[in-house]
Amino acid sequence: MDGHTSTALLPESFQGTRDDIAGQMGMVWQQIKAPVIVPLLRLAVFLCLVMSIMLVVEKVYMAAVIVLVKLFGRRPEKRYKWEPMRDDLELGSSAYPMVLVQIPMYNEKEVYQLSIGAACGLSWPSDRIIIQVLDDSTDPVIKDLVELECQRWASKGVDIKYEIRDNRSGYKAGALKEGMKRSYVKRCDYVVIFDADFQPEPDFLWRSIPFLIHNPDVGLVQARWKFGISSSAN
Repeated sequence: MDGHTSTALLPESFQGTRDDIAGQMGMVWQQIKAPVIVPLLRLAVFLCLVMSIMLVVEKVYMAAVIVLVKLFGRRPEKRYKWEPMRDDLELGSSAYPMVLVQIPMYNEKEVYQLSIGAACGLSWPSDRIIIQVLDDSTDPVIKDLVELECQRWASKGVDIKYEIRDNRSGYKAGALKEGMKRSYVKRCDYVVIFDADFQPEPDFLWRSIPFLIHNPDVGLVQARWKFGISSSAN
């Protein structure tokens, strides 16, 4: 008994049926392999080849564009008129345009001090700039902190406004629009918008405002910005 194989223990009729099924499956595979499976594999290989070529073409194209821009591209300082602003002994600070700096905020516990400090540290005549903090925070603790920070800078002589509203309609864009409704905004010639985590360099206005002054057709100046690594543990 022990020497018998498992197939020997099966009924002969079942053994024959199993062989028939295996044979039929083999025949089916042979019939569909050539007309179906092989063309599908060839199509997959062709698509992979096309995608590889497309990636190579894209890389070459981008490299060529970068090289051409580096060689022949005109920097904004050359493409547009730009002259440094100079003091006017007769007009004094009134020779400089009035600038409104808007900072929309929403529960910005980690960065509110840095962003407000950077805006208040902008190099510009103090009587020709208004810092407008638009606080949409829902956390009352954070709102108090932001307001206290604004008061701290106001005590140093900075013209800073702390603005809140009773709803968040339109979110950030709604806050910016609401801020433009304040009466003191009518005195401003230009509006600068910094996000809550932006930290502009002190000379930002000296480098950007001349583009607007000397080029009447220019309605917007967008500066390059980059991400910083937060020191927060969160």
